[in-house]
Amino acid sequence: MTGKQVEKYIMRDLGFIPRHDCYALAHAITDMAEELDHDECELLYLLLENRPIDAIHTHSYGFHTANGRHIIETLKQRYYEYESTS
Repeated sequence: MTGKQVEKYIMRDLGFIPRHDCYALAHAITDMAEELDHDECELLYLLLENRPIDAIHTHSYGFHTANGRHIIETLKQRYYEYESTS
């Protein structure tokens, strides 16, 4: 996933102007996707839209599971690490 793809998704699909570093976000998502062996787009949707990912059990009855919270928090930490190095 590239920063341009993230930026396009936020602008075109969500209708917002990105306020964060799209490149740092793309790096964080790509790293996490490799670690989890899961689709990058689904992780992006989880983080930005709170869409459940059934295959990795991120939600239960509409609420985040412990696994879902862990994934989101790890994504945020990695984002801030990449953002601070840019």
